[in-house]
Order: sequence, then structure tokens, then C-alpha cells
Amino acid sequence: MNRIDARFKWLAERKLSAFIPYVTAGDPTLGRTAEVVLELEKAGADIVELGIPFSDPIADGVVNQEAAFRALKHNVSLHDVIGMVTWLRKSTEIPLLLFTYYNPVLAYGVEQFAKDCKDAGVDGVLCVDLPPEEDPDYKRCLDAAGVATVFLITPTSSPERVELLAKSSTGFVYYVSRTGVTGERVSMEQSVKGAVESIKRHTSTPVAVGFGISTPAQSAEVAGYADGVIVGSAIVRMIGELGDQPEMPAKVGAFVKTLADAAKSINVGVHV
Repeated sequence: MNRIDARFKWLAERKLSAFIPYVTAGDPTLGRTAEVVLELEKAGADIVELGIPFSDPIADGVVNQEAAFRALKHNVSLHDVIGMVTWLRKSTEIPLLLFTYYNPVLAYGVEQFAKDCKDAGVDGVLCVDLPPEEDPDYKRCLDAAGVATVFLITPTSSPERVELLAKSSTGFVYYVSRTGVTGERVSMEQSVKGAVESIKRHTSTPVAVGFGISTPAQSAEVAGYADGVIVGSAIVRMIGELGDQPEMPAKVGAFVKTLADAAKSINVGVHV
């Protein structure tokens, strides 16, 4: 069983929501990113999203854009990140998801990308700017490799689109809590809970919510109705502020523990 599926199954049996932190791979260095991943696991993360640095990250806010640019200054590539996953698999079995744009995958070669993901121990890929119908080879190759394909559903997705995206997603469905780019927000949109419930009528695949979650209170709120809570910008901002300090991974882990503990303090009402 794919590690993502296994983790969601374990959590569902306990009526708990997954906590899923996002970090930009290579910021400040790949070595530090690997250290951070191990600290995130100790802090209670269930799945870790690894952002692939890209020169035109249109779905990302300023914090994540700046992190990607810092990584690109060190020439961090998709190939390098997959190599880091290979190294991490010597120390951890935590589910790992690559968050990428399609251009790096296309340049890599879809078939080779799927093979290398499988060999390295990558569990899933979220290609933020690739709808499922645009490149059927992408999903076919990843499905054949046993690598989950996660797709985004937004507040503006039509009912027909929601059904297609929900059925195309494996591992989990990523619901974007608001329109616009990534970034921290003071409060969650009131419509998110209803949107999650609507998506779940189309699929038995877990639904995780991201974009804008940055505090323990928001983490707990979303954990009350979603199968997963995704936090990115608040963590990425902290990594950027601390930089390549030896104590950075531990400090980030301590912050993430407050978010993960909040998510795990709530029983998820939508689980069966």
C-alpha cells in the first residue's frame, strides 16, 4: 500500500486528521531540508510536502516565491530533490509528496520521472498547473509506478470539475481554501467546511485543506471537518528568517508541533 494511503487509513481508524507541512526543498540547502523533514516527523507530521523550486511559481505567494528563488540560487533541481528523497529513505518512512509545476516534470521526461520517483521512495506528486486531462501520460505513468496523483480543487471549480478532479486524485484531494495564491491569513473562509463536505460526496479519497492556515487555532478548526490540514507559508517564512543556522530545524520542528498537536486534538466528524 502507498505510504500516503496507509497513513490516512491509520488516522481514519482513530478519527484523526492528517497534519501535512510544506517546505521548499533546497531552502536554505538540501542538507538542511533533509534535517527539517526529520524534525517535522518527530513533531507529529503525517505527510511532508516538498516544494520543487521553480522560476515562475504562479500559484505561490511572496513567501514561497522567495524560498524558491533562494533554492534556485544554489541550482537545486528536481533531480536533486529526488536524490534527497533517496537519502531520506535511509532514515524515515514518512510519506513524501512532491509539490511541483509541470515544466520541471516535462523537462525531466514523464516516464523517467515516474520511474525515479518510485525508485527513490516518493509517495505522491501534486503538479499544481496540470489538469488531469491535459497530459494523460503523466497520470498513467505515475499510476503504473504506484505514485499518488494529487489534484487541486478550488472554490471556483464547477460541480462537474469537482467530480472529475476528485475522481482523478489518488492519495488525497487538495482543497484550496480560498482563491488566490499561497499565504497566511487571519481567519478561514466560512465556506470551506461545506465545500469539503460537497467534495466528499464525489469520492472516498481523503480531502485535505490548504492555503492560508497558519495558527494552531486554524489547524484545529480545519481538522474538525477535513481529513488533512496543510500548512506551508508560515513554516517557509520561519525557515527563511532563521536561514542556515544549526538550530533552525529544531526551532521549526517546535513550531510545527504546536500546529500538529492542535490538529490531533480534534476528532474528525466526517471520517467513517
